[in-house]
Amino acid sequence: MLEHGGRLRAAAHRYAIPVPQWLDLSTGINPNGWPVPAIPERVWQQLPEDEDELIATAQSYYQAPALLPVAGSQAAIQMLPDLRPTCQVGILSPGYAEHAAAWSRAGHILQPLRSEQIDQQIDHLDVLLLINPNNPTGECFCREQLLLWRQKLANRGGWLIVDEAFIDSAPEESLALESTLPGLIVLRSLGKFFGLAGARVGFVLAEASFLKVLKERLGPWALSGPARWIASQALQDRRWQQQARQQLNQQRLQLNQLLQGMGLKPTGGSALFQWVVTPAAKKIHHQLAQLGILTRLFQEPSSLRFGLPADRAALSRLQDALQQIQQEVSLP
Repeated sequence: MLEHGGRLRAAAHRYAIPVPQWLDLSTGINPNGWPVPAIPERVWQQLPEDEDELIATAQSYYQAPALLPVAGSQAAIQMLPDLRPTCQVGILSPGYAEHAAAWSRAGHILQPLRSEQIDQQIDHLDVLLLINPNNPTGECFCREQLLLWRQKLANRGGWLIVDEAFIDSAPEESLALESTLPGLIVLRSLGKFFGLAGARVGFVLAEASFLKVLKERLGPWALSGPARWIASQALQDRRWQQQARQQLNQQRLQLNQLLQGMGLKPTGGSALFQWVVTPAAKKIHHQLAQLGILTRLFQEPSSLRFGLPADRAALSRLQDALQQIQQEVSLP
């Protein structure tokens, strides 16, 4: 299995620091997520029902004509490669590693790509898989370009898969409204913007006929009843969503400014994380961990992803830690 952020207990064990004492910046999850209320008892006592309000609520939030709830977008990531015969798959690199792992396990031929190479290679691909904004680089793709690539792929039965796990802060950039176009598959998740990673709720947006095939493969009760109820409530809470977008933008700017001030100018990022490419990434990661601050380390390229500190106290703790290790890691 691949390494991911959020493995706090493993870090606590390795560095002998109790879990409550850590500042976990290793994920791109909103640290001030949607406040989950008490779940009604009936939700626990009944089997999940497709006829509840979740699908209609999600269609309204995403502005999507058709969608399928899944157990986090990870469920779709693992299933999609099984729905095509062996083919040529272009995948943006670096990117969320589970995509490449899933298509590789299914026997497909992977071609890692940089964004500037896509136009040259698109005619040789059966599937193009992008994350928008990309994780961890934060690179974004405009709607017009994505739709052009979708058309070229669809003309020969290909797919454009767009993982929009981090797009909720800028929903106007989503392809959700166009997601019923042939050959377009859009993945969404409640884990990042809503901070509900533990609920394991995601959605596949695509043509209704494709969703029917995927639903049959997944089987009944892909989501638990409590997860469906929580998702419905969160997707309806427009006031919280508006406030969260404003707050995340402020937190992003604060983190960006802090890192720049410490000589760690972000190479990229999104509303939920900042990405710093540096040869000292491994050493910085280790030094911060010794102080109870967990970041996400990437080997290729040598880089760190910093999630958002939840408040001023957490931001100050990060600043103090970076100042403490500044000389040891030769920061400017």
